[in-house]
Amino acid sequence: MKKKTIKDIRLDNKKVLVRVDYNVSLGEDFKIADDFRIRQTLTTLDYLSKKGCTIFLLSHLGRPEGLKNKDFSLKPVAQHLQKILGRKVFFFDKDITDANARKELSSFNKGEIVLLENIRFYKQEEENDQQFAQNLAGLADIFVNDAFGVSHRVHASTVGVTQFLPSVAGLLLEKEVKVISQALNKPKRPLVAIIGGAKAEDKITLVGKLLEKADYCLVGGGTANTFLSAWGYKVGQSKVYHEMVELAKKLFWKASRRNTAMLLPTDVVLGNLKEKTTNGVVDVEKIPASWQALDIGPKTQAEFGNAIAKANTIIWNGPMGVFEKQEFKNGTEFIYWAIAQNSQSLSIIGGGDTISALKKKEYLKVIDHVSTGGGAMLEFIEQGTLPGIQALEDK
Repeated sequence: MKKKTIKDIRLDNKKVLVRVDYNVSLGEDFKIADDFRIRQTLTTLDYLSKKGCTIFLLSHLGRPEGLKNKDFSLKPVAQHLQKILGRKVFFFDKDITDANARKELSSFNKGEIVLLENIRFYKQEEENDQQFAQNLAGLADIFVNDAFGVSHRVHASTVGVTQFLPSVAGLLLEKEVKVISQALNKPKRPLVAIIGGAKAEDKITLVGKLLEKADYCLVGGGTANTFLSAWGYKVGQSKVYHEMVELAKKLFWKASRRNTAMLLPTDVVLGNLKEKTTNGVVDVEKIPASWQALDIGPKTQAEFGNAIAKANTIIWNGPMGVFEKQEFKNGTEFIYWAIAQNSQSLSIIGGGDTISALKKKEYLKVIDHVSTGGGAMLEFIEQGTLPGIQALEDK
């Protein structure tokens, strides 16, 4: 990495401001439903604690739109983090722009961990307000970015603060960049890229980038509908981004020129989400006008599985169907199973929905890297860097 990490600087007894991504899902009674992102930061927190650092944690939760909203409070996260660490985690919910509050923050003792309230309660955060960033910087001696999942945002807590403090990467951010870069720039071939999810407007340009690097590009989920439409198939009531059909046609040409095998679904599971009904499996050329394609079918699973079995490097972002519904989860679960069977490959998965679809936790033992970034992972693949990472490299 071009940027420095926490292992490259002196940290003994320093006050450290750490940007983490604790934007986790909450269940009933505001209990943490999935603590994956929290646990991924523990290596960095442990390293800083052993150096005697006073740690101030910055994170967001949800989209409070710059307003204080108890539904988006990080208090449950602080309680959960305290339970995981087995030590006191202070939760600080006072206005950090207030002089008295800032004085109180300065009084925390060496080695203590403090989680500040949701940084997006301040509209200045998303505006990357320089005065606000300077106020954040005034809390500490060093800034650490360990939030790969939000490093594609030009915010005060990811970019702005780096102008006022010595700034380095945390161990999680370092790992994310290293693993994804290796898979893209020096892959063991064949490289198989799997793209799914519903937001075709985000994924189609990603497919274009991956076609430059991958040997196989497997496209499923809602993203596949736009490609099927570009190929001339009628996809019924399935969501199609018509403004991107021409781009999809160009990508077919690009794949052929680069000898990349681009695989689309050959059969799909039909359904109607509004009426909560299913209508079995059909080949893609037989999708009825009144139905939606909501998962990949068994023939597609077999074709995708054959490509995955050949892979030495696998990158996956986006589920194969509406996995939240029992009837349309089989395609996504099959992809997990197929990747798990190919234990010799380097496998990387990312995206919030992709991770949410992971029901069998034993798959985590054979998947090499589960990225904490969804949109950040997509943008990193496309651009090769992110604003929050570039800000560290520019130091």
